[in-house]
Amino acid sequence: MRADRLVSLVLLLRQRGRLTAEVLARELEVSTRTVLRDIEALSAAGVPVYAERGRHGGFALLPGFRTELTGLNHDEAVALLTAGSGPGGRVLGLGPALSSAMRKVVDALPESHRATASDAAQRFLVEPETDLLSRRPAVEEVPDATMSEVRRAVLAGHRLRIHYAATGRPAQWRTVDPIGLVTVRDRVYLLADRAGEDRTYRLSRVLAAEELPEPARRPTNVDLDRAWRDRCAQFLSDDHISVQVHVEPARREELLTSAVAVRAEEPGADGRLRLEVTYQDLRHAVWALWQLGPDAEALTPPSLRAALRDRAAAIVARYHDPS
Repeated sequence: MRADRLVSLVLLLRQRGRLTAEVLARELEVSTRTVLRDIEALSAAGVPVYAERGRHGGFALLPGFRTELTGLNHDEAVALLTAGSGPGGRVLGLGPALSSAMRKVVDALPESHRATASDAAQRFLVEPETDLLSRRPAVEEVPDATMSEVRRAVLAGHRLRIHYAATGRPAQWRTVDPIGLVTVRDRVYLLADRAGEDRTYRLSRVLAAEELPEPARRPTNVDLDRAWRDRCAQFLSDDHISVQVHVEPARREELLTSAVAVRAEEPGADGRLRLEVTYQDLRHAVWALWQLGPDAEALTPPSLRAALRDRAAAIVARYHDPS
């Protein structure tokens, strides 16, 4: 851990020049005292870092110093920097590691390409928190300790003990064999096996986790994409209702937020969007589409159209003015 931090410190000084201990501490997410100790360790190891005192002082490297890292071409670096700007690192609890990796990517470029690659990456934005129509749903928070335990168990192939609070049930401890982690719309799911049966756990509902020493009972190789598709199909087939709906583009995000899943989406001939979405049951579908008023129209199933029509008729009757 400290070795990675020392490399990150050197890369920060190489790429940004003179920096104060306070700035370095903020970038590395440590205390200023830790930064000062790291500076001493680098100097003792022969890295030419020196201090400049005064109002505009700080720490810097002697001109011309370069670390030896594997080089990348321009497009490879831009691809990595752009991918790193997405939410994946934050969602999986790898934000600090991702920042450190991005600094190494920039440093690995030839001098002539370094500035242009960084500028090019700034021109791309992947999955921002806001879009043109509405604010994205907030990222579900998972405590760092819980995420670290789950991630270590998945990568090490160890069994995992989790304190899980399923919807409408008291939290219980369960021992599972982790298979992989999947992120969907800023939510993280743990795919696992429990007593020989497939299980999917939403990580925001894991209250605590403990990596166990014994190896997980799982296949050596796994097609995570296929496993996720199979579990989605199973989930959607269990007492859910599939709905085809026309919706105004400005209300699309509200529709997606209320649905359990989205199976298909395409533009309609009248400027509206045609979507196939899934709800928990008929009552859930009626509630969700009623919130959108005339901006959404249920096409199928007929039972949903009838339920919405009956509710609208009841509202009309209630507010009917004979005069």
